[in-house]
Amino acid sequence: MAEQRGSRRRGQGELEALVLSALQEADGPATAGWVQERLGGGLAYTTVVTILTRLLAKGAVTRERAGRSFAWTPASDHAGLAARKMRRVLDAENDREAVLASFVTGLGPDDERLLRELLGRPGSEGDD
Repeated sequence: MAEQRGSRRRGQGELEALVLSALQEADGPATAGWVQERLGGGLAYTTVVTILTRLLAKGAVTRERAGRSFAWTPASDHAGLAARKMRRVLDAENDREAVLASFVTGLGPDDERLLRELLGRPGSEGDD
């Protein structure tokens, strides 16, 4: 197998982050072609479409018809996407209490104070 010098294979998560970042820079819904150009053309168009489709399945983006293709939009801002990732990790674990306890004990004083303030707000007890 030949070794490729100067290039490395990027992980799926890294590519998803790049595509989401490009989408968030758009003034509105963006096509896969626009995203590809925004990323410097280093990814094949089909790769960008595949990544967008995976992000759609994860609920991270939405799409609408734009002629013969689709226009894509982030489902939420950076904070919302980070929160979605955190929930996915938590949902994948059997012992939620242990995971949350480990997370909270690793917080710095400022983050701990902020978390306490957020939990003390009305409607923060899971009232859906």
